[in-house]
Amino acid sequence: MTTHTLRAKRTRGALRTAAFLSPWLVGFGVFFAYPLVSTVYFSFMKYDGFQPPEFTGLENWTYVFSGYPAFWPAMRNTLWLVVVMVACRVVFGLGVGLLVTRIKTGAGVFRTLFHLPYLAPPVAATLGFVFLLNPGTGPVNAILADLGLPAPGWFTDPAWSKPALTMLAVWGVGDLMVIFMAALLDVPKEQYEAAELDGASAVQRFRYVTLPNIAPIVMFAVVTGVIQAMQYYTQPLVAGKVASGIIGNSGQQFEPGYPEKSTLTLPQLVYNLGFQRFDYGSACVVALVLFAVAMAFTALLMRRRGGLVPAGDRPS
Repeated sequence: MTTHTLRAKRTRGALRTAAFLSPWLVGFGVFFAYPLVSTVYFSFMKYDGFQPPEFTGLENWTYVFSGYPAFWPAMRNTLWLVVVMVACRVVFGLGVGLLVTRIKTGAGVFRTLFHLPYLAPPVAATLGFVFLLNPGTGPVNAILADLGLPAPGWFTDPAWSKPALTMLAVWGVGDLMVIFMAALLDVPKEQYEAAELDGASAVQRFRYVTLPNIAPIVMFAVVTGVIQAMQYYTQPLVAGKVASGIIGNSGQQFEPGYPEKSTLTLPQLVYNLGFQRFDYGSACVVALVLFAVAMAFTALLMRRRGGLVPAGDRPS
């Protein structure tokens, strides 16, 4: 085979590969690469969507990090939700999955009951929680008062607004329950039997048999949970708006984050800057920070994924 023929064959192979990859390449370019490059470009511009962009250098970056008072509260709230809310959802979802897989009678009913909250629309679920946790008229605080327990302010109290959002997220943990159930049912029963013969307790069986087998699924749940928490927008916005008494389409201007910026997240900040204040340059800066933080969390989790498996069970 001559050099020319070999080169032509390689060219045809490369073109064939490119043809098969073209749908993904087009989607990647249109929906990821182009928006990302445009976001970086506009982060250095003064742009309101009406006038032509004007280059301002690092002015938008300086304003967001130093001159915009809502940025750091939004950053702290987002990181709090990433750490606390994701951990609670994973632990609770795994606990419910363990519980349901061990129920002998009526397991289908319990699976349905635990999964139904996940199917509730986010706005409707948030509205329901705000009314249930209403400090003055909500049944939750009425029950706590009858029991002689302190009644929190929930969505009207900055100290309790994020725990209330975490409760809402844990209530809709049916998606993780289904994932963990599938993983738990796939653990070989022979390993449990061998562990019992060796005298392992329930805690030891979970640590040395269950956890190593479901470690990839736990990592998947954590990584996807972090991504969802970094995009957390609808629930805190609706909760803050309803708790503040602002009614939709009433003509009143609503600044997200009620009460006292305790429910303000970075995605809300992007919307507020870009579509309420028409400051697209600053909104792009916040979007890039959000992207960088999400990538950093994901990279850290992927590097630490071995920590889910006991040291003695890891491959050398």
